[in-house]
Amino acid sequence: MQRRVFGLVTAAVVVVGLAGCGSSDSGGGAGASSGGDGKTQVTVGVVPIVDVAPLYLGQKKGFFGSRGLDLKMVSAQGGAAIIPGVVSGQFQFGFSNTTSLMLARTKGVPVKSVANGAASNGKVGGDVTGVAVKRDSPVKSAKDLADRTVAVNTLQNIGDTTVRESVRKAGGDPSKVKFVEIPFDQMPAALDDGRVDAAWMGEPAMTIAKAQGARVVASPFAETDPKLTVATYFTSTKLAQDNPSLVKKFAEAMTESLRYASEHPDEARRILTTYTKISDEVIDDLTLPSWPTEVDLASLEKLASLGEEDGIFGGKKPDVGALFS
Repeated sequence: MQRRVFGLVTAAVVVVGLAGCGSSDSGGGAGASSGGDGKTQVTVGVVPIVDVAPLYLGQKKGFFGSRGLDLKMVSAQGGAAIIPGVVSGQFQFGFSNTTSLMLARTKGVPVKSVANGAASNGKVGGDVTGVAVKRDSPVKSAKDLADRTVAVNTLQNIGDTTVRESVRKAGGDPSKVKFVEIPFDQMPAALDDGRVDAAWMGEPAMTIAKAQGARVVASPFAETDPKLTVATYFTSTKLAQDNPSLVKKFAEAMTESLRYASEHPDEARRILTTYTKISDEVIDDLTLPSWPTEVDLASLEKLASLGEEDGIFGGKKPDVGALFS
């Protein structure tokens, strides 16, 4: 279940195991419920990385509370693990990379993007994710990743798809890259111990790895598209149909949160201490993503084409407009 979206149509059967993938939070109920203060309690499945800082910041600033929403966040390893929880109703909303959502839709899974999540900041060598190697590694560029083992948080996803594109653009053979699945927070140690040749990491894992001497050899998001929409917040099509008011309130609050985080990056950095194990000593060195309020459909079309080229959609190209517009 953590590896892929395959078999999501049986989500109601397997989703009970999702709580074990996350933090100490429990999953919540089968649907949004009203709390004692009159607010609607909403559970959101998230990945504990810098990208979701606006959600936590928006909660702290009262953007959700002012709309009558009381949020509860539950952590998981990746978007592929969150999607079953949203479909079954364990989570009302979830955060997922865009490739996982595309794959889900090509499998007939009823999900719909409702608000933007995060995007590449467009800086090659300084993007929110990168492929890092040890200081003394013979790997000098993305081309050298062929025949090497590269860690990603989930397989057949936005990580390996964009890493392959970096290798391709650098003149290497993307089909020869060997991907293994490791949670983000375990990647710095795996790289430092030599269990993998390279690791595709986001923040705060990247800053931790750099502190251990790692160096960045590729910036897959920025090298794929400098405006790449990396992730969005989504819900089930059932919830969107049954409770459009709730979806509208969440989307409006999320948009306000994205705008605020973009305008107050220092506050966005500090909020990470509330949901990750990152220390105050390294928080100022974190690389932030871009948090636009709108998705970039052109970049998503490019990502869909790359996924189709890699064969992860099983020969059926996703309808980007229907999923993200």
